[in-house]
Amino acid sequence: MNIHAVKAIYRFEMARAFRTWMQSILSPVLSTSLYFVVFGSAIGSQIKVVDHIDYGAFIIPGLVMLSLLGESISNASFGIYLPKWSGTIYELLSAPVSLAEVVVGYIGAAASKSLMLGVLILVTARVFVPYSIMHPVWMVAFLLLTAITFSTFGFIIGLWADSFQKLQLIPIMIVTPLTFLGGAFYSISMLPSKWQVIARFNPVVYLISGMRWAFYGKGDIDVIYSFVAILVFLVICMSFIAWIFKTGYKLKS
Repeated sequence: MNIHAVKAIYRFEMARAFRTWMQSILSPVLSTSLYFVVFGSAIGSQIKVVDHIDYGAFIIPGLVMLSLLGESISNASFGIYLPKWSGTIYELLSAPVSLAEVVVGYIGAAASKSLMLGVLILVTARVFVPYSIMHPVWMVAFLLLTAITFSTFGFIIGLWADSFQKLQLIPIMIVTPLTFLGGAFYSISMLPSKWQVIARFNPVVYLISGMRWAFYGKGDIDVIYSFVAILVFLVICMSFIAWIFKTGYKLKS
């Protein structure tokens, strides 16, 4: 593997994030803080406890996942779409750089930025509510795997999109509704039995449930199923990226 190529892509993407740190880092942290104020304080004053967990602490894993999903997709999709839009993608395709090196550079940078944001949100959450982490190793594993997986998914969106409008289409129309229906602010056990069954077809439920289990040892889905679900989605995304680069779909046309 050409380490110099990977480093060049990675450093360029990270430098772009720090040049726009107010939009890339500060804005998501402030938005999440508002969630803590609105849901943790306002709604939390009405719903004191969920699954024997203080409501303010209960929503922390869900809020971390909400931010991690959104930022991973946004960072990766914009990172690869910008070279397509400017035309510099052809220089990258003609350079002696392999698919693996391109993917590691772009997705590694997007995942790194998302993980930084996740850590900042965990620190910010401590200001609003005390919490503990029962399984820190599992928490780190879910953070890493979710950031990498959804950075990969965002990379696909960036390759597929041929306009800035399409770049936002899937995140707004599909990902955002799924995240808010994924149990970030409630347990799916609170839903009617029919909707509990339907909720299990939402992949975001598995992410949030796994993260909540890592924090408090309680989740709506078995933690092994949650972990396997993320791995399966990662394999599907990586396979799709390999197909895109092999066929040149949306790249050479």
